Amino acid sequence: MSAATRGAQNGTVAERIHARFDDLTRAERQLANALLENYPVLGLNSIAAVADASGVSMPTVARMAKKLGFDGFPELKDKLRSELEETITNPIAKHDRWAESAPDTHILNRFADAVQENMHQTLRQISLEAFNETVDLLADTEREVYVVGGRLTRALADYLFTHMQVIRGGLTLIKSNSNTWPHYVLNMKPGDTLVIFDIRRYEYDLLRLAEMARTQGATIVLFTDQWRSPVAKHAAHSFHCRIEAPSAWDSNVAIMFVVEAIIAAVQNLRWTETRDRMKALEDLFDQTKLFKKF
Repeated sequence: MSAATRGAQNGTVAERIHARFDDLTRAERQLANALLENYPVLGLNSIAAVADASGVSMPTVARMAKKLGFDGFPELKDKLRSELEETITNPIAKHDRWAESAPDTHILNRFADAVQENMHQTLRQISLEAFNETVDLLADTEREVYVVGGRLTRALADYLFTHMQVIRGGLTLIKSNSNTWPHYVLNMKPGDTLVIFDIRRYEYDLLRLAEMARTQGATIVLFTDQWRSPVAKHAAHSFHCRIEAPSAWDSNVAIMFVVEAIIAAVQNLRWTETRDRMKALEDLFDQTKLFKKF
């Protein structure tokens, strides 16, 4: 068993499916795809309903549950139910849950331990193929790139956009006011790329934006958490980053790590053009006297 597979055994159902996907039979893969397409809702039904909706037999559902490390389908279903509860947890409940079991150590140490574990778990789940293909999408100047975030993740979207502006042109940061989003979708062309940030307490407006963008032929890249935003069903590539932290709010450190790695990879891929843009930008900074010269 690979390190990624061992790590996924303690992960979400989706993470376990991705880790074991190559080991599944054709019928089990059909079931896995159905579960991921309507995640986690489909798996909350009875075993008969899951089998019928997936076009497989009930024994296939039971066998796959055991391949994923569960005693059977009921345990898999319980896991999905607990995941759903996690995604709708509000900040106050989240804080109280952490406080009840907090070890007697400084918050700085507790937070560092949580973030390090998030990083390890995130790295185990990242597909290098998906990473490389995302880099290629963002480096392709034939494609317009649109970036959008949610209530708290818009800072991540702004960070990615600001760095990508130096690397290439043809970028749009979508404003947070969702009633203007149809105007952005109107300009999207087949092959354009839409990058979406959406973590738990997922925002319905982002799902609607993804649906409209897909209709326009845009390719969607999603940065989300381990429970996966509903936007994932429309995304060509999804990065499921761990976000748990001993706080009322989630930690975006793992997501930021992946974003910065992608920025570095795109920069390296387009270095000749990026270097020229950087030089031109520095000249503009000098003209505006934005930065102090010592």
